[in-house]
Amino acid sequence: MKSEIDMTSGNLFKKMLMFSIPLALTSMLQLLYNAADLIVCGSFGSSHSVAAISGTGSLINLIINLFMGLSVGANVLIARSFGVKDKEKAQRIMYTSLIFSVVFGILVGAFGAIFSKYFLEWMKTPEDVIDLSTDYLRIYFYGLPFLMIYNFGAAILRGLGDTKRPFISLVIAGVINVLMNLLFVIAFKMDVEGVALATIISEAISALLIFIILYKNKGFLNFKFKELGFYKKEAIEIAKIGIPSGLQGVVFSLSNVLIQSSVNSLGTLVMDGNGASASLEGFIYVALNSVSQACVAFVSANYGAMKKENIKKTIIYSYIIVIIMNIIVGGLILGLQNQLIPLYIKDPNAISAAKERLMVIGITYFLCGFMDIMSSAVRGIGYSVTPMIITLIGACGLRIVWIYTLFQIPQMHNLFWLAGSYPISWLITTLAYIVVFTILFRRINFIEDEKVQLS
Repeated sequence: MKSEIDMTSGNLFKKMLMFSIPLALTSMLQLLYNAADLIVCGSFGSSHSVAAISGTGSLINLIINLFMGLSVGANVLIARSFGVKDKEKAQRIMYTSLIFSVVFGILVGAFGAIFSKYFLEWMKTPEDVIDLSTDYLRIYFYGLPFLMIYNFGAAILRGLGDTKRPFISLVIAGVINVLMNLLFVIAFKMDVEGVALATIISEAISALLIFIILYKNKGFLNFKFKELGFYKKEAIEIAKIGIPSGLQGVVFSLSNVLIQSSVNSLGTLVMDGNGASASLEGFIYVALNSVSQACVAFVSANYGAMKKENIKKTIIYSYIIVIIMNIIVGGLILGLQNQLIPLYIKDPNAISAAKERLMVIGITYFLCGFMDIMSSAVRGIGYSVTPMIITLIGACGLRIVWIYTLFQIPQMHNLFWLAGSYPISWLITTLAYIVVFTILFRRINFIEDEKVQLS
Protein backbone atom coordinates (compact mmCIF):
# COMPACT_ATOMS: atom_id res chain seq x y z
CA MET A 1 0.00 0.00 0.00
CA LYS A 2 2.94 2.33 0.66
CA SER A 3 3.90 1.98 -3.01
CA GLU A 4 0.60 3.56 -4.12
CA ILE A 5 0.40 7.35 -4.60
CA ASP A 6 -2.69 9.53 -4.11
CA MET A 7 -2.56 11.48 -7.37
CA THR A 8 -5.46 13.83 -6.60
CA SER A 9 -4.28 15.74 -3.51
CA GLY A 10 -1.21 17.07 -1.74
CA ASN A 11 2.04 18.26 -3.34
CA LEU A 12 1.54 17.12 -6.94
CA PHE A 13 5.00 18.26 -8.10
CA LYS A 14 6.71 16.11 -5.49
CA LYS A 15 4.43 13.17 -6.22
CA MET A 16 5.06 13.45 -9.96
CA LEU A 17 8.79 13.30 -9.27
CA MET A 18 8.24 10.25 -7.04
CA PHE A 19 6.29 8.69 -9.91
CA SER A 20 8.60 9.70 -12.77
CA ILE A 21 12.06 8.94 -11.38
CA PRO A 22 11.53 5.20 -10.68
CA LEU A 23 9.74 4.91 -14.03
CA ALA A 24 12.63 6.63 -15.83
CA LEU A 25 15.09 4.29 -14.16
CA THR A 26 12.90 1.32 -15.07
CA SER A 27 12.80 2.35 -18.72
CA MET A 28 16.55 2.94 -18.72
CA LEU A 29 17.06 -0.59 -17.48
CA GLN A 30 14.91 -1.85 -20.35
CA LEU A 31 17.15 0.10 -22.71
CA LEU A 32 20.18 -1.45 -21.11
CA TYR A 33 18.96 -4.77 -22.51
CA ASN A 34 19.59 -3.49 -26.02
CA ALA A 35 22.63 -1.42 -25.06
CA ALA A 36 24.23 -4.45 -23.43
CA ASP A 37 23.53 -6.41 -26.61
CA LEU A 38 25.31 -3.79 -28.70
CA ILE A 39 28.26 -3.33 -26.37
CA VAL A 40 28.92 -7.05 -25.86
CA CYS A 41 28.58 -7.80 -29.57
CA GLY A 42 30.70 -4.78 -30.49
CA SER A 43 33.48 -6.01 -28.21
CA PHE A 44 33.25 -9.79 -28.56
CA GLY A 45 30.94 -10.57 -31.48
CA SER A 46 31.40 -10.86 -35.21
CA SER A 47 32.07 -8.04 -37.67
CA HIS A 48 29.08 -5.68 -38.08
CA SER A 49 27.07 -7.40 -35.34
CA VAL A 50 26.32 -3.90 -33.99
CA ALA A 51 24.83 -2.93 -37.35
CA ALA A 52 22.87 -6.19 -37.42
CA ILE A 53 21.25 -5.48 -34.04
CA SER A 54 20.76 -1.74 -34.53
CA GLY A 55 19.16 -2.42 -37.92
CA THR A 56 16.32 -4.15 -36.07
CA GLY A 57 15.89 -1.28 -33.59
CA SER A 58 13.15 0.61 -35.40
CA LEU A 59 11.09 -2.56 -35.85
CA ILE A 60 11.52 -3.53 -32.21
CA ASN A 61 10.58 -0.02 -31.14
CA LEU A 62 7.48 -0.26 -33.33
CA ILE A 63 6.38 -3.38 -31.46
CA ILE A 64 7.23 -1.90 -28.06
CA ASN A 65 5.35 1.31 -28.89
CA LEU A 66 2.35 -0.77 -29.96
CA PHE A 67 2.34 -2.65 -26.67
CA MET A 68 2.96 0.45 -24.60
CA GLY A 69 0.13 2.20 -26.42
CA LEU A 70 -2.26 -0.68 -25.83
CA SER A 71 -1.30 -0.78 -22.15
CA VAL A 72 -2.24 2.91 -21.85
CA GLY A 73 -5.87 1.78 -21.91
CA ALA A 74 -5.31 -0.22 -18.73
CA ASN A 75 -3.25 2.55 -17.17
CA VAL A 76 -5.85 5.28 -17.79
CA LEU A 77 -8.82 3.21 -16.63
CA ILE A 78 -7.05 1.93 -13.51
CA ALA A 79 -6.07 5.52 -12.63
CA ARG A 80 -9.66 6.74 -13.08
CA SER A 81 -11.02 3.89 -10.97
CA PHE A 82 -8.37 4.64 -8.34
CA GLY A 83 -9.36 8.31 -8.42
CA VAL A 84 -12.98 7.48 -7.59
CA LYS A 85 -12.06 4.44 -5.41
CA ASP A 86 -14.00 1.94 -7.53
CA LYS A 87 -12.08 -1.22 -6.57
CA GLU A 88 -14.39 -3.75 -8.24
CA LYS A 89 -14.07 -2.10 -11.64
CA ALA A 90 -10.30 -1.83 -11.25
CA GLN A 91 -10.13 -5.58 -10.53
CA ARG A 92 -12.07 -6.37 -13.73
CA ILE A 93 -9.78 -4.10 -15.74
CA MET A 94 -6.72 -5.85 -14.31
CA TYR A 95 -7.92 -9.37 -15.18
CA THR A 96 -9.04 -8.39 -18.67
CA SER A 97 -5.75 -6.61 -19.37
CA LEU A 98 -3.60 -9.55 -18.33
CA ILE A 99 -5.55 -12.05 -20.43
CA PHE A 100 -5.35 -9.69 -23.39
CA SER A 101 -1.58 -9.30 -22.94
CA VAL A 102 -0.97 -13.06 -23.10
CA VAL A 103 -3.17 -13.72 -26.14
CA PHE A 104 -2.01 -10.70 -28.13
CA GLY A 105 1.64 -11.32 -27.24
CA ILE A 106 1.50 -14.88 -28.58
CA LEU A 107 -0.25 -13.88 -31.82
CA VAL A 108 2.05 -10.96 -32.64
CA GLY A 109 5.14 -12.89 -31.57
CA ALA A 110 4.32 -15.79 -33.91
CA PHE A 111 3.55 -13.44 -36.81
CA GLY A 112 6.79 -11.51 -36.31
CA ALA A 113 8.94 -14.64 -36.03
CA ILE A 114 7.59 -15.96 -39.34
CA PHE A 115 8.00 -12.72 -41.31
CA SER A 116 11.19 -11.30 -39.72
CA LYS A 117 13.33 -11.53 -42.85
CA TYR A 118 10.62 -10.03 -45.06
CA PHE A 119 10.44 -6.98 -42.76
CA LEU A 120 14.20 -6.50 -42.96
CA GLU A 121 14.26 -6.86 -46.74
CA TRP A 122 11.54 -4.21 -47.00
CA MET A 123 13.78 -1.92 -44.92
CA LYS A 124 16.64 -2.43 -47.42
CA THR A 125 18.92 -4.02 -44.83
CA PRO A 126 22.36 -4.58 -46.41
CA GLU A 127 23.21 -8.12 -47.52
CA ASP A 128 26.25 -8.33 -45.22
CA VAL A 129 24.09 -8.01 -42.08
CA ILE A 130 20.60 -9.23 -43.03
CA ASP A 131 21.13 -12.84 -41.92
CA LEU A 132 22.44 -11.77 -38.50
CA SER A 133 19.60 -9.25 -38.15
CA THR A 134 17.05 -11.93 -39.02
CA ASP A 135 18.44 -14.30 -36.39
CA TYR A 136 18.29 -11.60 -33.71
CA LEU A 137 14.82 -10.37 -34.63
CA ARG A 138 13.27 -13.83 -34.87
CA ILE A 139 14.45 -14.83 -31.39
CA TYR A 140 13.30 -11.46 -30.02
CA PHE A 141 9.79 -12.11 -31.34
CA TYR A 142 9.69 -15.44 -29.47
CA GLY A 143 9.91 -13.50 -26.21
CA LEU A 144 7.15 -11.04 -27.05
CA PRO A 145 4.49 -12.56 -24.74
CA PHE A 146 6.77 -11.95 -21.74
CA LEU A 147 7.32 -8.33 -22.79
CA MET A 148 3.57 -7.88 -23.17
CA ILE A 149 2.81 -9.29 -19.71
CA TYR A 150 5.39 -7.05 -18.08
CA ASN A 151 4.22 -3.88 -19.85
CA PHE A 152 0.55 -4.44 -19.01
CA GLY A 153 1.33 -5.44 -15.44
CA ALA A 154 3.53 -2.38 -14.99
CA ALA A 155 0.81 -0.17 -16.55
CA ILE A 156 -1.69 -1.49 -14.00
CA LEU A 157 0.66 -0.62 -11.13
CA ARG A 158 1.35 2.83 -12.63
CA GLY A 159 -2.39 3.45 -12.58
CA LEU A 160 -2.08 3.17 -8.79
CA GLY A 161 0.90 5.52 -8.74
CA ASP A 162 3.30 2.62 -8.12
CA THR A 163 6.49 2.82 -10.18
CA LYS A 164 8.92 1.54 -7.54
CA ARG A 165 8.16 -2.17 -7.68
CA PRO A 166 8.30 -2.42 -11.51
CA PHE A 167 11.72 -0.74 -11.20
CA ILE A 168 12.93 -3.34 -8.72
CA SER A 169 11.73 -6.10 -11.06
CA LEU A 170 13.77 -4.61 -13.90
CA VAL A 171 16.87 -4.26 -11.72
CA ILE A 172 16.84 -7.99 -11.07
CA ALA A 173 16.07 -8.91 -14.68
CA GLY A 174 18.60 -6.39 -16.02
CA VAL A 175 21.49 -7.84 -14.01
CA ILE A 176 20.59 -11.32 -15.24
CA ASN A 177 20.44 -10.03 -18.82
CA VAL A 178 23.97 -8.60 -18.70
CA LEU A 179 25.42 -11.74 -17.11
CA MET A 180 23.76 -13.96 -19.71
CA ASN A 181 24.99 -11.71 -22.53
CA LEU A 182 28.56 -12.27 -21.40
CA LEU A 183 28.00 -16.00 -20.91
CA PHE A 184 26.34 -16.67 -24.27
CA VAL A 185 28.59 -14.45 -26.40
CA ILE A 186 32.02 -14.90 -24.76
CA ALA A 187 31.78 -18.44 -23.41
CA PHE A 188 29.35 -20.05 -25.88
CA LYS A 189 30.30 -17.93 -28.97
CA MET A 190 26.63 -17.42 -29.87
CA ASP A 191 26.99 -13.82 -31.22
CA VAL A 192 23.65 -12.03 -31.88
CA GLU A 193 21.62 -15.17 -31.15
CA GLY A 194 23.12 -15.23 -27.66
CA VAL A 195 22.21 -11.65 -26.78
CA ALA A 196 18.69 -12.12 -28.15
CA LEU A 197 18.26 -15.24 -26.04
CA ALA A 198 19.56 -13.41 -22.96
CA THR A 199 17.05 -10.64 -23.57
CA ILE A 200 13.99 -12.87 -23.74
CA ILE A 201 15.06 -14.85 -20.67
CA SER A 202 15.39 -11.63 -18.67
CA GLU A 203 12.03 -10.44 -20.00
CA ALA A 204 10.46 -13.71 -18.82
CA ILE A 205 11.90 -13.09 -15.36
CA SER A 206 10.56 -9.52 -15.26
CA ALA A 207 7.11 -10.77 -16.34
CA LEU A 208 7.12 -13.38 -13.59
CA LEU A 209 8.16 -10.81 -10.98
CA ILE A 210 5.47 -8.32 -12.00
CA PHE A 211 2.85 -11.08 -11.76
CA ILE A 212 4.06 -12.02 -8.27
CA ILE A 213 3.74 -8.36 -7.24
CA LEU A 214 0.13 -8.23 -8.43
CA TYR A 215 -0.64 -11.55 -6.76
CA LYS A 216 0.80 -10.53 -3.40
CA ASN A 217 -0.38 -6.90 -3.51
CA LYS A 218 -2.35 -5.90 -0.38
CA GLY A 219 -3.41 -2.43 -1.47
CA PHE A 220 -6.15 -1.24 -3.83
CA LEU A 221 -5.74 -4.22 -6.20
CA ASN A 222 -4.86 -7.86 -5.63
CA PHE A 223 -4.89 -10.76 -8.09
CA LYS A 224 -7.07 -13.78 -7.26
CA PHE A 225 -7.15 -16.80 -9.59
CA LYS A 226 -10.78 -17.60 -8.72
CA GLU A 227 -11.86 -14.17 -10.03
CA LEU A 228 -9.78 -14.34 -13.21
CA GLY A 229 -11.93 -13.68 -16.25
CA PHE A 230 -12.35 -11.67 -19.44
CA TYR A 231 -14.90 -8.90 -18.95
CA LYS A 232 -16.46 -7.66 -22.18
CA LYS A 233 -17.43 -4.17 -20.99
CA GLU A 234 -13.97 -3.45 -19.58
CA ALA A 235 -12.35 -4.95 -22.69
CA ILE A 236 -14.26 -2.50 -24.87
CA GLU A 237 -13.26 0.42 -22.65
CA ILE A 238 -9.62 -0.65 -22.73
CA ALA A 239 -9.77 -1.03 -26.51
CA LYS A 240 -11.31 2.42 -27.02
CA ILE A 241 -8.29 3.98 -25.35
CA GLY A 242 -5.59 1.39 -26.02
CA ILE A 243 -6.11 0.68 -29.72
CA PRO A 244 -5.86 4.33 -30.87
CA SER A 245 -2.91 4.79 -28.53
CA GLY A 246 -1.25 1.65 -29.87
CA LEU A 247 -1.90 2.69 -33.47
CA GLN A 248 -0.42 6.08 -32.65
CA GLY A 249 2.73 4.31 -31.49
CA VAL A 250 2.75 2.18 -34.63
CA VAL A 251 2.34 5.02 -37.12
CA PHE A 252 4.94 7.04 -35.19
CA SER A 253 7.34 4.11 -35.39
CA LEU A 254 6.59 3.52 -39.08
CA SER A 255 8.07 6.92 -39.83
CA ASN A 256 11.16 5.80 -37.89
CA VAL A 257 11.24 2.58 -39.95
CA LEU A 258 11.31 4.73 -43.09
CA ILE A 259 14.11 6.78 -41.57
CA GLN A 260 16.01 3.57 -40.74
CA SER A 261 15.58 2.53 -44.37
CA SER A 262 17.08 5.88 -45.38
CA VAL A 263 19.94 5.34 -42.93
CA ASN A 264 20.54 1.90 -44.45
CA SER A 265 20.97 3.55 -47.85
CA LEU A 266 23.93 5.52 -46.46
CA GLY A 267 26.00 2.38 -45.83
CA THR A 268 26.98 0.00 -43.04
CA LEU A 269 29.33 2.41 -41.22
CA VAL A 270 26.59 5.03 -40.98
CA MET A 271 24.26 2.28 -39.73
CA ASP A 272 26.83 1.49 -37.03
CA GLY A 273 27.06 5.14 -35.99
CA ASN A 274 23.30 5.69 -36.18
CA GLY A 275 22.68 2.60 -34.03
CA ALA A 276 25.15 3.71 -31.36
CA SER A 277 23.70 7.22 -31.23
CA ALA A 278 20.11 5.95 -31.18
CA SER A 279 20.93 3.68 -28.26
CA LEU A 280 22.35 6.60 -26.25
CA GLU A 281 19.48 8.90 -27.23
CA GLY A 282 17.09 6.29 -25.94
CA PHE A 283 18.17 7.05 -22.38
CA ILE A 284 17.18 10.68 -22.88
CA TYR A 285 13.87 9.68 -24.42
CA VAL A 286 12.78 7.29 -21.67
CA ALA A 287 13.63 9.88 -19.01
CA LEU A 288 11.32 12.35 -20.74
CA ASN A 289 8.71 9.72 -21.58
CA SER A 290 8.43 8.80 -17.90
CA VAL A 291 7.06 12.30 -17.35
CA SER A 292 4.42 11.86 -20.05
CA GLN A 293 3.38 8.57 -18.43
CA ALA A 294 3.12 10.37 -15.10
CA CYS A 295 1.08 13.03 -16.86
CA VAL A 296 -1.49 10.58 -18.27
CA ALA A 297 -1.86 8.86 -14.88
CA PHE A 298 -2.25 12.10 -12.91
CA VAL A 299 -4.56 13.72 -15.49
CA SER A 300 -6.70 10.56 -15.63
CA ALA A 301 -6.95 10.31 -11.84
CA ASN A 302 -7.91 13.97 -11.47
CA TYR A 303 -10.33 13.73 -14.38
CA GLY A 304 -12.00 10.84 -12.56
CA ALA A 305 -12.02 12.89 -9.34
CA MET A 306 -13.26 15.98 -11.26
CA LYS A 307 -10.37 18.22 -10.14
CA LYS A 308 -9.86 20.63 -13.01
CA GLU A 309 -7.13 22.78 -11.44
CA ASN A 310 -5.02 19.71 -10.70
CA ILE A 311 -5.06 18.83 -14.41
CA LYS A 312 -3.62 22.26 -15.26
CA LYS A 313 -0.98 21.89 -12.55
CA THR A 314 -0.05 18.44 -13.83
CA ILE A 315 0.68 19.76 -17.33
CA ILE A 316 2.74 22.72 -16.07
CA TYR A 317 4.74 20.51 -13.70
CA SER A 318 5.30 18.00 -16.51
CA TYR A 319 6.88 20.68 -18.70
CA ILE A 320 9.18 21.77 -15.88
CA ILE A 321 10.31 18.22 -15.10
CA VAL A 322 10.94 17.46 -18.80
CA ILE A 323 13.25 20.47 -19.12
CA ILE A 324 15.15 19.46 -15.98
CA MET A 325 15.54 15.87 -17.15
CA ASN A 326 16.69 16.88 -20.64
CA ILE A 327 19.36 19.13 -19.12
CA ILE A 328 20.57 16.44 -16.71
CA VAL A 329 20.39 13.27 -18.83
CA GLY A 330 21.02 14.89 -22.21
CA GLY A 331 23.86 16.99 -20.85
CA LEU A 332 25.47 13.93 -19.24
CA ILE A 333 25.34 11.86 -22.43
CA LEU A 334 26.59 14.68 -24.66
CA GLY A 335 29.35 15.48 -22.18
CA LEU A 336 30.50 11.84 -22.10
CA GLN A 337 29.98 11.03 -25.79
CA ASN A 338 33.72 10.55 -26.42
CA GLN A 339 33.74 7.84 -23.75
CA LEU A 340 30.32 6.30 -24.46
CA ILE A 341 30.25 5.98 -28.25
CA PRO A 342 33.47 3.87 -28.45
CA LEU A 343 31.78 1.34 -26.17
CA TYR A 344 29.57 0.48 -29.15
CA ILE A 345 31.77 1.04 -32.19
CA LYS A 346 35.45 1.48 -33.02
CA ASP A 347 35.62 2.72 -36.62
CA PRO A 348 36.42 6.51 -36.74
CA ASN A 349 33.92 7.13 -39.55
CA ALA A 350 31.14 5.36 -37.65
CA ILE A 351 32.01 7.32 -34.49
CA SER A 352 31.84 10.57 -36.47
CA ALA A 353 28.38 9.65 -37.76
CA ALA A 354 27.21 8.85 -34.23
CA LYS A 355 28.39 12.24 -32.92
CA GLU A 356 26.70 14.02 -35.81
CA ARG A 357 23.29 12.52 -35.04
CA LEU A 358 23.68 12.74 -31.25
CA MET A 359 24.32 16.48 -31.38
CA VAL A 360 21.11 17.14 -33.35
CA ILE A 361 18.83 14.90 -31.30
CA GLY A 362 20.32 15.23 -27.82
CA ILE A 363 19.99 19.00 -27.60
CA THR A 364 16.41 19.16 -28.90
CA TYR A 365 14.85 16.13 -27.23
CA PHE A 366 12.83 18.27 -24.80
CA LEU A 367 10.56 19.08 -27.77
CA CYS A 368 9.66 15.38 -27.99
CA GLY A 369 8.91 15.50 -24.25
CA PHE A 370 6.56 18.45 -24.77
CA MET A 371 4.78 16.60 -27.58
CA ASP A 372 4.31 13.46 -25.46
CA ILE A 373 3.01 15.49 -22.50
CA MET A 374 0.29 17.09 -24.57
CA SER A 375 -0.62 13.75 -26.15
CA SER A 376 -0.96 12.27 -22.64
CA ALA A 377 -3.04 15.22 -21.45
CA VAL A 378 -5.50 14.87 -24.34
CA ARG A 379 -5.78 11.13 -23.71
CA GLY A 380 -6.16 11.65 -19.97
CA ILE A 381 -9.28 13.78 -20.42
CA GLY A 382 -10.98 11.07 -22.46
CA TYR A 383 -9.89 11.58 -26.08
CA SER A 384 -7.89 8.70 -27.54
CA VAL A 385 -8.42 8.92 -31.30
CA THR A 386 -7.50 12.61 -31.42
CA PRO A 387 -3.82 12.15 -30.39
CA MET A 388 -3.44 9.41 -33.00
CA ILE A 389 -4.66 11.72 -35.77
CA ILE A 390 -2.46 14.61 -34.65
CA THR A 391 0.62 12.40 -34.46
CA LEU A 392 -0.13 10.80 -37.83
CA ILE A 393 -0.42 14.16 -39.57
CA GLY A 394 2.13 16.16 -37.58
CA ALA A 395 5.04 13.90 -36.69
CA CYS A 396 4.73 11.03 -39.15
CA GLY A 397 3.44 12.87 -42.17
CA LEU A 398 6.07 15.57 -41.94
CA ARG A 399 8.91 13.03 -41.66
CA ILE A 400 7.70 11.13 -44.69
CA VAL A 401 7.53 14.35 -46.70
CA TRP A 402 11.02 15.26 -45.44
CA ILE A 403 12.46 11.91 -46.57
CA TYR A 404 11.00 12.08 -50.06
CA THR A 405 11.77 15.77 -50.67
CA LEU A 406 14.58 17.48 -48.76
CA PHE A 407 16.55 14.29 -48.06
CA GLN A 408 16.66 13.56 -51.78
CA ILE A 409 18.63 16.76 -52.44
CA PRO A 410 22.29 15.66 -52.89
CA GLN A 411 23.63 18.28 -50.45
CA MET A 412 21.15 17.12 -47.78
CA HIS A 413 21.43 13.39 -48.40
CA ASN A 414 23.29 12.70 -45.16
CA LEU A 415 22.68 11.70 -41.55
CA PHE A 416 22.73 15.28 -40.20
CA TRP A 417 19.78 16.43 -42.30
CA LEU A 418 17.94 13.15 -41.81
CA ALA A 419 18.18 13.58 -38.04
CA GLY A 420 16.94 17.16 -38.43
CA SER A 421 13.48 15.85 -39.34
CA TYR A 422 12.95 14.86 -35.69
CA PRO A 423 13.05 18.23 -33.86
CA ILE A 424 11.10 19.96 -36.64
CA SER A 425 8.29 17.39 -36.45
CA TRP A 426 8.26 17.49 -32.63
CA LEU A 427 7.86 21.26 -32.54
CA ILE A 428 5.06 21.44 -35.10
CA THR A 429 3.14 18.56 -33.52
CA THR A 430 3.45 20.06 -30.03
CA LEU A 431 1.95 23.35 -31.22
CA ALA A 432 -0.95 21.45 -32.79
CA TYR A 433 -1.54 19.54 -29.53
CA ILE A 434 -1.62 22.73 -27.46
CA VAL A 435 -4.31 24.23 -29.68
CA VAL A 436 -6.42 21.04 -29.67
CA PHE A 437 -6.10 20.46 -25.91
CA THR A 438 -7.15 24.04 -25.14
CA ILE A 439 -10.31 23.62 -27.23
CA LEU A 440 -11.21 20.21 -25.77
CA PHE A 441 -10.48 21.20 -22.18
CA ARG A 442 -12.86 24.16 -22.38
CA ARG A 443 -15.67 21.84 -23.49
CA ILE A 444 -15.50 19.64 -20.39
CA ASN A 445 -18.02 20.20 -17.62
CA PHE A 446 -16.47 18.98 -14.39
CA ILE A 447 -19.52 17.70 -12.57
CA GLU A 448 -19.57 14.56 -10.45
CA ASP A 449 -22.27 12.70 -12.35
CA GLU A 450 -20.70 13.19 -15.77
CA LYS A 451 -19.71 10.04 -17.65
CA VAL A 452 -16.35 9.83 -19.40
CA GLN A 453 -16.80 10.27 -23.14
CA LEU A 454 -14.17 8.48 -25.21
CA SER A 455 -13.64 9.45 -28.80
